[in-house]
Amino acid sequence: MQQKIRVMVVDDSLVFRTWLMQSLSADPRFEVVGYAVNALDAKGKLPLLKPDIMTLDIEMPGMSGLDFLKEVLPSQPVPVILVSSLNVRVFDALAAGAVDFVRKPEEGQREAFLRNLMAKLTIGKNARVRLPQSTAASAGVRTTASMARGNTMSLPTSSAFDLVAIGASTGGTEAILEVVRHFPAKMPGIVITQHMPPGFTSMYAERLNRICKLEVKEAAHGDKIRPGLVLLAPGGLQMRVVRLGTGYSVSCTSETKVSGHQPSVDVLFDSVAATVRNRAIGVILTGMGADGAAGMLRMRKAGAYTIGQDRDSCVVYGMPMEAYKIGAVCQQAPLGNIAQVVLGRLAMA
Repeated sequence: MQQKIRVMVVDDSLVFRTWLMQSLSADPRFEVVGYAVNALDAKGKLPLLKPDIMTLDIEMPGMSGLDFLKEVLPSQPVPVILVSSLNVRVFDALAAGAVDFVRKPEEGQREAFLRNLMAKLTIGKNARVRLPQSTAASAGVRTTASMARGNTMSLPTSSAFDLVAIGASTGGTEAILEVVRHFPAKMPGIVITQHMPPGFTSMYAERLNRICKLEVKEAAHGDKIRPGLVLLAPGGLQMRVVRLGTGYSVSCTSETKVSGHQPSVDVLFDSVAATVRNRAIGVILTGMGADGAAGMLRMRKAGAYTIGQDRDSCVVYGMPMEAYKIGAVCQQAPLGNIAQVVLGRLAMA
């Protein structure tokens, strides 16, 4: 008999907390070992309950969920799935070490919310908890940053590559940032699909835009792909690269889920394989499941250069592993080196 996943629920709302605990307990895969009514309560109970994973609200009275992560995770690195309303602080919490997040359900969405949360809890219990300082040390970020600063090579004006396509899921918000922040302003157009619900993608694009040298925006249907611009697939839509005269633009449409996701990395990578072919670079980063693996294989077969994040630097080595297993990856690299691998490939062109 498979051992149950021990879950701790942290939420200040009695009604939501009770419903969530009852729903998880009704599933034979989970055991709710306890709860906390706020972050301070959770801080005291965590060492006693010893959960495999915990759900955590962001906004709570007294100590916030973000403060809890910063204070507690360094000494007690338990995987945390954020359960939050639409809140920009989610990205600060992910940067502080939370594994993933699920948006709190609105009326009529509870069943879909539970399916999503349970999937993330099942995968997340084995996720690597990466704290800001340990991430920098283990992934070689300082090395990459110094290389990027010291590397003054200019990208060729007539590069053999028109576009860089990036896909990610669990752990991807910080992984994407770690890659894109090291890119210079003069880059081919970049398109990104990160599994994320509607509303959060626009906030995430704004966060990237504040930090990175490139311009970053949530994609809108018909946006032209151009050098120096990063387009992020909008939550709830499928994004494709389409031909526009001698260049490219994006198509963002409301469709069914593909590989279980909307937006889907497979949809993006398939379109890149079909339209950009050997003039593209593909990057697949940390994430659970297999979304993007088949699309990356099609990209490689079309002549694109493909890069996968390695096992040791992934929060969840799912998507990059599946891509590697089927021969879709030209080169694996630790997170801290991926930007340099992309820049090196562009310089060779």
